[in-house]
Amino acid sequence: MSYLRLLWIFLRLGVLNELQYRANLAVRLLESLLNLGTALAGLGVVFSKTDTLAGWRPAELLAVIGVYLVVGGLTQTVIRPSLAKFMEDVRLGTLDFTLTKPADAQLLASIRQVEMWKLIDVMLGVGVLSVALVQLGTSVGTWQAASFAIALLAGGAIVYSFLLILATCSFWLVRIENILVIFQSMYQAGRWPIAIYPPWLRSVLTFLVPVGFAITVPAQGLVGRLSWPTLLGAVVLAVVLPLASRRFWTAGVRHYSGASA
Repeated sequence: MSYLRLLWIFLRLGVLNELQYRANLAVRLLESLLNLGTALAGLGVVFSKTDTLAGWRPAELLAVIGVYLVVGGLTQTVIRPSLAKFMEDVRLGTLDFTLTKPADAQLLASIRQVEMWKLIDVMLGVGVLSVALVQLGTSVGTWQAASFAIALLAGGAIVYSFLLILATCSFWLVRIENILVIFQSMYQAGRWPIAIYPPWLRSVLTFLVPVGFAITVPAQGLVGRLSWPTLLGAVVLAVVLPLASRRFWTAGVRHYSGASA
């Protein structure tokens, strides 16, 4: 409960800070709508030439886009801006202010920066998922809903842990802020199921950069394409990777020498 209270405090602070610049709402809304329009236009072009793409029907690919927007929106609302701020603090030696607070430093570093306008992407993603569910109709049952929820939670944990590992590298490396930008560029590939990519790229988007676990696997659960081994693999990775990222974070903190060192 204390962690949720902290998240709520940072969310309120983020809202108050962003409301100073209300024109951002119109800009961010336009940006999100353009992003969604680009994705839907891509689907339109593809399905003007064929009925399926790697076995995926239009409504199923719409679900992929919905998951892509929801996961990306949540990540860019809290995790990515917070970790970018953390990396800057490490570089400047001002992480001391976080480490000396009476709360878990990893938690504070992960949630203290909130960009509330990115919640627009989350809302658009929920809307797209709702349309996809209507188009899928009665084909979505209890198992699909449950596997979707489990896979979505597992994918969120995997992406967060992966980003934390990338950010923690800043304890040893100088000026690696662009690494999060590179991840975001590769995340764009998640607009499509990883099955459409060549085998080498499919492996990269599954094991090196876990876009597949974050987007394609939850979408597979929703449309009934998810197998037990894949879901189990996602859950296992969602348990192992956070533990590994925590150990890596602890090692990084021990290596840190800040302004007070």
